[in-house]
Amino acid sequence: MNTILFPGSFNPFTIGHQSLVSRVLPLFDRVVIAIGHNSGKQTEESLEQRIEAIRALYAPEPKIRVISYEGLTIDACRREGARWMLRGVRTTADFEYERNLADINRQISGIETLVLFTLPEYAAISSSMVRELSHYGYDVNPFLPKPEK
Repeated sequence: MNTILFPGSFNPFTIGHQSLVSRVLPLFDRVVIAIGHNSGKQTEESLEQRIEAIRALYAPEPKIRVISYEGLTIDACRREGARWMLRGVRTTADFEYERNLADINRQISGIETLVLFTLPEYAAISSSMVRELSHYGYDVNPFLPKPEK
């Protein structure tokens, strides 16, 4: 089975994340959305809330699995049988960071990284931006995913 793992904190899972999943879904037999657990990181929603929200979003799609993990992402890839990792890039700074990470991950594990550039209409959307807007009482619903038809 050809599996790709899409790691992140997804705090929250945005329409940019949803777009990446939609674009990669036709290419793989299984997409594992893996929420990294970092006990030192403050989050708006609990890990369980994020897992349930993403599972509910993708409930009708049998090719998608949602998990949480601790430790190195390459170890989560191995546990899930993923030979690929999905990363999204919004800016040149993202690209440099992701390229270095992809090179190290390939060297130590053989796991390849598939980088997709964010669609232009989603390039300004980040989880931290959505959290900040929400903190100040702004409606963030336009930046959050709706179930696909």
